[in-house]
Amino acid sequence: MSEHKRRKYSIGIVISDKNDKTRLVSVGRTYRHSLYDRVLCSKSKFAVHDEKNISHIGDTVKIIESRPLSKTKRWVLVEVVNKISGI
Repeated sequence: MSEHKRRKYSIGIVISDKNDKTRLVSVGRTYRHSLYDRVLCSKSKFAVHDEKNISHIGDTVKIIESRPLSKTKRWVLVEVVNKISGI
């Protein structure tokens, strides 16, 4: 019982920064189809908690799974990996 699950983390791109302390992050992944043996791409959008409002549209960010913070927020911003210049 002493083992804890490791939290999942992902790297994605901020697609919306309109809300205060919340960012919408798009995370893409590729996988191989088991039957047709083709490489497919899929995207998921996550509502992410950004306490200090440090990320903006176009930034690449690292997010980690957390406890539920609101109805839709289950992820927290860890760091900004690549900042878009000009903002």
